[in-house]
Amino acid sequence: MNIDPFLSDRNVAGYRTYLMLERSFSQNTAAAYLDDLSKLLIYLKGVHVDYLAVDLNVLRDFLVGLSDVGICGRSQARIVSGIKSFYHYLVLDGKLEEDPTELLESPKIGLHLPEVLTVEEIDSILDVIDLSSPQGHRNKAMLEVLYSCGLRVSELVNLQISNLYLKEEYISVVGKGDKQRLVPISQRAIKEITYWMQERKNITPKKGEEDILFLNRLGARLTRNMVFLLVKQYAGMAGIRKDISPHTFRHSFATHLLEGGANLRAIQEMLGHKSILTTEIYTHVDVNLLRDQVNRFHPMNRDN
Repeated sequence: MNIDPFLSDRNVAGYRTYLMLERSFSQNTAAAYLDDLSKLLIYLKGVHVDYLAVDLNVLRDFLVGLSDVGICGRSQARIVSGIKSFYHYLVLDGKLEEDPTELLESPKIGLHLPEVLTVEEIDSILDVIDLSSPQGHRNKAMLEVLYSCGLRVSELVNLQISNLYLKEEYISVVGKGDKQRLVPISQRAIKEITYWMQERKNITPKKGEEDILFLNRLGARLTRNMVFLLVKQYAGMAGIRKDISPHTFRHSFATHLLEGGANLRAIQEMLGHKSILTTEIYTHVDVNLLRDQVNRFHPMNRDN
């Protein structure tokens, strides 16, 4: 949906500014919040209810409508979060005295555990990369960095040479909300970056891309979709049947750290999670691993 028709409303325009400046959201994140808000605003226009006069019953009817058109529980929960954020802003800005969303409950959703690769599976993916091709070292360096540093794919494609501190074995990453964090980098990733930097000298970067680490053969930074396709291609070549994406390397990074005994707070910092609650999903992954190990190896679970 398009929020543009609603931006002429001063409160909606003020909310957009609030998201960008006070909440430090990126343009994409703010746009997603506004897009979810537009769903409510369109619904309210259809039932002739002013958003400043909305009550809990109207909001619940709106959620029922979302279910009726097939929007899943997870997406509904995200929309509810955005609506709550908007009305919280209206209260803060003095447009409302009470928040009508205070008692609005999100739909219950099951815990979604991310797909995780084993170390052996990651090695098998890296082993199928043809290093004799012009992009071979670039692609291997990208996947090593994804796994070694737990980066989001957007952070990977925007990674800058000036933010590499390879002698000190860490990199500076610009994450969500333009927040910077320092992340250690493995020797394997450093080695592959070094090989790629030699190949990169043969490419003329496009204007504005001179500091971008990973370039295509035309000198432009890679798209997120290109990295996704490469991961799918190499996983298929390696015989990996799991449904994976570049984000799977990030999940695997966090899970393997936790399995190895890393502190959850340290993992939170390296992943750039704003809340520890987001990082805690990996404790559930670890619990599942432990349960599997008990089922497989505990003597009471063996066949007589």
